[in-house]
Amino acid sequence: MQPSSPWAMTPLAEFDPGEFAAWQELLETRSGLVVEAQRRTYLQTMLGARLRELGLHSYAEYRRQLGEGPRGAFEWACLMDRLTVQETRFFRHPPSFACVAAHLRALGSAADAGRAWQLWSVGCASGEEAYALALLAAEAQQAAGLPTRFGVTGSDLSRTALERARCGRYRPERLGGLSAVLRQRHFAALTDGDWQVRDALRQRCCFVQLNVLDLEQAPQGGMDVIFCQNLLIYFRRWRRREVLARLVERLRPGGLLVIGVGEMGDWHHPQLQAVADNQVLAFTRKG
Repeated sequence: MQPSSPWAMTPLAEFDPGEFAAWQELLETRSGLVVEAQRRTYLQTMLGARLRELGLHSYAEYRRQLGEGPRGAFEWACLMDRLTVQETRFFRHPPSFACVAAHLRALGSAADAGRAWQLWSVGCASGEEAYALALLAAEAQQAAGLPTRFGVTGSDLSRTALERARCGRYRPERLGGLSAVLRQRHFAALTDGDWQVRDALRQRCCFVQLNVLDLEQAPQGGMDVIFCQNLLIYFRRWRRREVLARLVERLRPGGLLVIGVGEMGDWHHPQLQAVADNQVLAFTRKG
């Protein structure tokens, strides 16, 4: 919706400390997102732009609208798209993906290697991470002489990001971590310079909208790999532990959990064994 000129010129109500606190509470309660005091101006700017688009006068009015049934749910999704960082690229943290590749190679020589592997990208944004996991699984199964039997789930809160992920189309700079051989094998060059994930890989990936605060409702389970990076940084430490504990429940015995280096360095879980690599923060489930 485009505002008329009078709406666009009308100053918004003040974003006072009380209003900021109300937004902090709302965002953390519904999404786990923590907005620190130093990001108050950023939040005000993002909210103010949306208020003007909708022709609303106050931040409180917008807050109320977010709780109004289906309309509020749609608007909440729009707000999350604006407030969460969705910029990423393939193999963003190479040591973490090298850890996954090593795990999959070992899986390829296991006694039950022929079963279908399940991998999960938690907070997948526009899909680069999920497709990178799919690429590694495809390469590992091919190297082991196994039939192609795996599935990758990518989950995110942002509907806009998920739409881009399902398209599987990327600018060349997003593929910077890929070798020329892998790029040609798993991507098709388009006439405008973009690269399209080939169907053989794209059809192995499923993208779903999921709030990590609702993991108890998620159907995922028995995962061989769970990859969760650059998501926990938005949460308080107690909530990070809570999310990680739920992810552990969804790992199969021997499964690999990879999180961002520095996101939870002092965290331990009785069912996990830390991977002996100081370049990554990864764990395998015991049993």
